[in-house]
Amino acid sequence: MTILTTPTASPIVLPAPLGGTLVQRVRHVDPAEYAGRPRLEIGDRTHADLEMLATGAYSPLTGFVGEADYLSVIEHLRLADGTPWSLPITLPVMPEQAEGLSGTVVLTRGGEAVGLVEVQEKYRARKAFEAREVYRTEDAAHPGVAALYAQGDVNLAGPVTLFDVPRGAFPRHHRTPAEVRAVIEARGWRSTVAFQTRNPIHRAHEYLHKVALELVDGLLLHPLVGTTKGDDVPAETRVEAYEVLLDGYYPQARTLLSVYPAAMRYAGPREAITHALSRRNYGATHFIVGRDHAGVGSYYGTYDAQEIFGAFTREELGIQILKFEHTFYCKTCGQLVSPRTCPHDASHHLVLSGTKVREKLRAGENLPPEFTRPPVAEVLRKAYAAQD
Repeated sequence: MTILTTPTASPIVLPAPLGGTLVQRVRHVDPAEYAGRPRLEIGDRTHADLEMLATGAYSPLTGFVGEADYLSVIEHLRLADGTPWSLPITLPVMPEQAEGLSGTVVLTRGGEAVGLVEVQEKYRARKAFEAREVYRTEDAAHPGVAALYAQGDVNLAGPVTLFDVPRGAFPRHHRTPAEVRAVIEARGWRSTVAFQTRNPIHRAHEYLHKVALELVDGLLLHPLVGTTKGDDVPAETRVEAYEVLLDGYYPQARTLLSVYPAAMRYAGPREAITHALSRRNYGATHFIVGRDHAGVGSYYGTYDAQEIFGAFTREELGIQILKFEHTFYCKTCGQLVSPRTCPHDASHHLVLSGTKVREKLRAGENLPPEFTRPPVAEVLRKAYAAQD
């Protein structure tokens, strides 16, 4: 007798977190347990780093890096054990503060206890060295370098504990790496492409997303909502724009909007690596890197953020990098194209700089539909009108 069986789908296997284990250092405790311990008030960027460390977004890091890892990351793009990593995640304090901080230190935000750091090491920050290697400039006009120069000269190092995940202004979209992984598994996506943005999505971004969705099962739209430059579009406006765009123009079952709570460092190629590695920790198999990823001004070459990935093997990265050239609307082709697909010169192309877009919005003008979807343009126009 022949027994017929129904084939069962193989289980979803997501990429292993960097280091093999997703770091989990969120622990709900009564801060009163630590009454009498030294306290350290932290700023927005350190608070964001605390969350990224404790939820595993920065796996394999379990806390703020010690001196050996700090120097190795700056000089070699790797932790001291050889693991790929590109940005030194540090806890800087003033020298006079460092003297009174040892053992278990309570981290506070606005006076409220938000977590702990077990101080195991204190060392001197090499700011000029860090600026040259990480940001490729010592120019204080660079926002990342300016932030580096303004912070303390002593770094504290040690594992962290976060008391509660701060869901912030976007609780519906704020998910930890473990929670994003659970959604991916529940949806049955065997391959997921992540997209990093700190700007509203325009038609060129949409083009990249949909080309990538022809290759993979799902899109993780992962906008950064931590601290950015003062002239960047506010996170609240950007998220509203993402919502109206996704509701009308993206396949709901194949798209996940989830915020990325990291602070922006504007470290260009270096930051692109961290953005990719952390998205591996969130469960993505692919990561889009376009032109001037995480750049600012003219500090980095157009495709430097793509070329830097040549420093690692595919196996080390554990995530596939999708590299796209500059994309734009060609009036003669009548569609979104890139230099690879369009034979026409720049006179045929519709390209708007960020400055020009802001000028139009402040003047109450409509943005061309070839540049951005009308519902997105309307969200931006209203936000700028309210701001003015």
